[in-house]
Amino acid sequence: MTRANVVRAILAFAVLAASLYFALSKPARLGLDLRGGTQIVLETQDSPQAKATRENTDRAKEVLHRRVDALGVAESSITRSGEKRIIVELPDVQDPTRAAEVIGKTAQLTAHPVRANDGKPAEGEQVIADERGQPILIGPVALNGDGIGSAQASLDTQNGTGWFVTIDFRGGGGKAWQRVTAKAACAAGDERRVAIVLDGKVISSPGVVQDVPCNVGIAGGSTQITGDFGADEAKDLAALVQGGSLPVPVKTIEQRVVGPTLGDAAIDASAKAAVIGVLLTGLFIIAVYRLVGALATIALACYALISYAALVLMGATLTLPGLAGFVLAIGMAIDANVLAFERAREEYEASPKRGVRTALTTGFTKAWSAIADSNITTLLAGALLFFLASGPVKGFGVTLTIGVLGSLISAMLLSRVLTDAALSRRFIARRPGLTGLGSTGRLRTWLDRRNPDLMKRRKLWLALSGLAVVVAATGIFSKGLNYGVEFTGGRLVEYSTSKALDIDDARSAVADAGFPRAVVQTSGKDDISVRTENLSNAEVVKIQNALAEKGGQTTKQRDELIGPSLGDELRKKALIALGVALLVQLAYLALRFRWSFGAGAVLAMFHDVIIVTGVFAWLGKPVDGVFLAALLTIIGYSVNDAVVVFDRIRELWGAQPKARFAEIANRGALQTVPRTVNTGMGAVFILAALAFLGGDSLTDFALALLVGIGVGTYSSVFTATPLAIEFERFVKAPAPRQKTLKRPARQPGESGAVV
Repeated sequence: MTRANVVRAILAFAVLAASLYFALSKPARLGLDLRGGTQIVLETQDSPQAKATRENTDRAKEVLHRRVDALGVAESSITRSGEKRIIVELPDVQDPTRAAEVIGKTAQLTAHPVRANDGKPAEGEQVIADERGQPILIGPVALNGDGIGSAQASLDTQNGTGWFVTIDFRGGGGKAWQRVTAKAACAAGDERRVAIVLDGKVISSPGVVQDVPCNVGIAGGSTQITGDFGADEAKDLAALVQGGSLPVPVKTIEQRVVGPTLGDAAIDASAKAAVIGVLLTGLFIIAVYRLVGALATIALACYALISYAALVLMGATLTLPGLAGFVLAIGMAIDANVLAFERAREEYEASPKRGVRTALTTGFTKAWSAIADSNITTLLAGALLFFLASGPVKGFGVTLTIGVLGSLISAMLLSRVLTDAALSRRFIARRPGLTGLGSTGRLRTWLDRRNPDLMKRRKLWLALSGLAVVVAATGIFSKGLNYGVEFTGGRLVEYSTSKALDIDDARSAVADAGFPRAVVQTSGKDDISVRTENLSNAEVVKIQNALAEKGGQTTKQRDELIGPSLGDELRKKALIALGVALLVQLAYLALRFRWSFGAGAVLAMFHDVIIVTGVFAWLGKPVDGVFLAALLTIIGYSVNDAVVVFDRIRELWGAQPKARFAEIANRGALQTVPRTVNTGMGAVFILAALAFLGGDSLTDFALALLVGIGVGTYSSVFTATPLAIEFERFVKAPAPRQKTLKRPARQPGESGAVV
């Protein structure tokens, strides 16, 4: 084994050992759409007293932290997103009503003395209903939330008096409380109490006990509120009091609830899809590339381990689209191996006496340019998803990026070490047929023998592509796009019923409940989805009860609430992401190749995007964040295919700069067909498994990518290449220079004999 391969082997062992350690020692952090729970996105608003700045949003986040902690939700997460948004994640909380009411209170927490209610409030006083609904007159603010340190609900088991709330003050809060209770202690009847007000409502108005002296008050820096409390009431009151004052008001602009069974089903479906897809991909690669294919499959399994370890090491949250991206990247990871193996086959056919090991080394070296370019384009798509998208789609960008980097390690390190070690064996090196590198394959042999002149009919192919774009655009403009709730704003709730419920009966039940304009559809096998513009938490329960009358026990599986302003913003972000993707890919291709190649690839990519979107329009499939993730992945895949074709064309043209460009382009397109087909099949197996085993969102994701891969495979040969030929007529720059690559000498242990 050469020194370079010894170094690669040591690195491969170190990477695998570290990956195994992190995979076993750290659990994956599951997103709420997999674990189940509630996510609430709040946006801070300007008020007359303060502006919604980054600093005030951070202060509001700390207040919300205290409120959520007081609720006792394990492993909750509160983070700021951008300047004005706060994302609150509450795992395992299935009913967001109580949580939203507690953490979303917007007004200042204040304490007021209670006056004798003569119906004539003086300046600074107001009449307000107490917690029992009785009107009381309260005086000016005596204490605000900044003076409250903590509040805790406790059960008095010793005296049996029930639940009570203990409040500890901070700063000047203790003295302020002493002053207001000192005055209250001098009053009689209903005026001998203090009103605690939040969001314009009295949440408690405890009376001052008789043993507190007049003008003395309650000292000591703490106090207790007792009453006829239940456990939930005491805990909610403690949470509200401890939360204190939000510096600025907050508004709920997004709310998602996912049932735990739905998350478990998604994980199971993705795991089965991954196992089945990897097995089918492995069998296909072994059938095509034999021994080196089997070793690449082992490297593929190691790739899955490396990518998973990278996810847990980074502390990345694995979401449903992210899980789909992880599974998809497994199918796409074989691409680098396919590129190297196809080049190795060509090298061996050109010079069999040098042996298969030398051919493989040269194949990896020559394939590096196409591998680097194709992976960089996919990385650009992943980066755009991360920076321009939000929520679960951002997670998809993370897993896709990790997948691309992991695939490079798998192919260029692990696979190369394994294949080189195997081919260094004389028994194997003397049997090129066993290695899988002894011939270029049936498809390549057939194409070389027939040598069809595809580019002779390039105008026909461009006309067919144009027709497909017109049909797709007709669907988009005539039928319109079925935007998901995250792009339109509104609320989408999915229910499962214990008895099969006909969709017409479900629509009737929802209409009878008072929502005749709601969009009611089947979701999955038996679930019912209800979508409407405005729906409160109480109305969600009302619809659930209406469905239960006809469908038996009804369980809420998913709940998504998106504010209209957020829907507009997400829609704009989607368009920006697509536009930036096109410009970035064009700029990269123009720098790496010629502008004619870049323009051909970008127009072909635009062709692919329009067709996939048109298919979804004709089928009435939802266009949502998951679809956006699929679309940006298709952009990366489409450019990936075009890059491989153009890389080969550039190489052939450099070797024959005087040849007619159309002939060179035709030959380059034909020579890359086996790679395109074999890589596409690897991804198809994974996506087919996701389509058949996944839920609704995964099925639509897989469908978009299946269409995209099919169209992208076609367009790289029949759209991008003909366009490049047409554009090249306007290019005055000379042909690219030929790259000089010194072939390595025959490796030790190889006889060069052909058996």
